Amino acid sequence: MMMRLANVKFAALCCCFLALAACSKKTQPTLDSPGLNTGLNDGGGQSAPGSKGDFKTNVGDRVYFLNDQTNLSPEAADTLTKQASWLKQYRQVTIQVEGHADERGTREYNISLSARRATTVRQFLISQGVAGNRISSIAYGKERPVALCDAEQCWSQNRRAVTVITGGAN
Repeated sequence: MMMRLANVKFAALCCCFLALAACSKKTQPTLDSPGLNTGLNDGGGQSAPGSKGDFKTNVGDRVYFLNDQTNLSPEAADTLTKQASWLKQYRQVTIQVEGHADERGTREYNISLSARRATTVRQFLISQGVAGNRISSIAYGKERPVALCDAEQCWSQNRRAVTVITGGAN
């Protein structure tokens, strides 16, 4: 009788794990999932003007930095000039600049470095005529990598600043 009860409990436990596993396989909605009003797609494959999708797709939402640097490359300055132009066109939009670093270095150092990167981007946008009260910034350091490996191909993707629209977009 004890053995049978143990088998029933074991079977019930297995069913619970299987149910949890099945739930974890469900896909999470993404920015371009149907039904999400992000402006990423107007049904014809194009982003709606003034939307988050328009900004990300047609302007570019991130710039990259060299190792241990906060200076803007010509490519980064070009992207930020486009961001500033877009932001001046859509004056109701507010943004947050996220600073990031690669995994090398201490947590404290990378927070400081990523804060300087975010500040560099913020100051550039302000110098291009975007009102400073529309721009906040945050430093994530190495806490939010987009690529994971122990090589330059990943580190270079993680040394970035991302401009995120926080309000006012269509």
